[in-house]
Amino acid sequence: MASSNTTLDAEVPPPNKHPYHLVDPSPWPMTASLAAGLMVFGIILFAQHGTHWVFGLGLLGVLVSMYFWFRDVVREARTPGIHTPVVRLGMRYGMVLFIASEVMFFVAFFWAYFHFALYPEHVSGAAKAIWPPAGIQTFDPFHLPLLNTLILLLSGCTVTWAHHALLENDRKGMLQGLGLTVLLGLTFTFFQAVEYAEAPFAFHGGGIYPSVFFLATGFHGFHVIVGTIFLAVCWFRARAGHFTPQRHFGFEAAAWYWHFVDVVWLFLFVCVYVLGAGEIAHH
Repeated sequence: MASSNTTLDAEVPPPNKHPYHLVDPSPWPMTASLAAGLMVFGIILFAQHGTHWVFGLGLLGVLVSMYFWFRDVVREARTPGIHTPVVRLGMRYGMVLFIASEVMFFVAFFWAYFHFALYPEHVSGAAKAIWPPAGIQTFDPFHLPLLNTLILLLSGCTVTWAHHALLENDRKGMLQGLGLTVLLGLTFTFFQAVEYAEAPFAFHGGGIYPSVFFLATGFHGFHVIVGTIFLAVCWFRARAGHFTPQRHFGFEAAAWYWHFVDVVWLFLFVCVYVLGAGEIAHH
């Protein structure tokens, strides 16, 4: 494995006469898109009618596409001469732009939340209205939400520990840090599932507050699951010796994504749980 890493660290000439990598035709972007669309449609059916199987079928399609897509990406990364410096720079730009698009994705949720929080009369149509709407019992922000906040903040520390261990060529430290991060991600998901199970309002039929709450926190939870899978794949790759201090963009991208997930949760905790625990607007 060491000789293979040495080969990858050395700048092997690309197989073409240019420094760019022409990606081989792949069915996984199409299958993943169709499966993700089916999953979103399943969420709508679940919210409106309580139907589960469409969402489950879409989720299964996404997981299968992820598995085979990850497999092909790992093979590509392990092929000498493909990931030239120009290609690696392009992948970094691509990941930055992807995270920027994800930021705007959550901006829409916060926009919807604050639209109704600051102008609650749009919910009831009454001249005098409050947010959260009358009859809604909100979560105690300093119970499970605070615990989940501490869990994600700690996971940000452990993934940074893993990154620095990798840069120091400390494989054991990297595996420990990554493993703890994955466990913390799973713990966060577990406690959020407990929170949803004990929610004082229903997922469907409860009005605008449950809709906005579950949409924002639910999609964040989905991103936590995706990030956990991403980091778990990196753990297995690190165990197999795929990463070196010079060549580890796959792990770096996963760490960037995880920090993004942490920051979004901090905004959710402050805006939705803490500020939303009491009356925000009173007209």
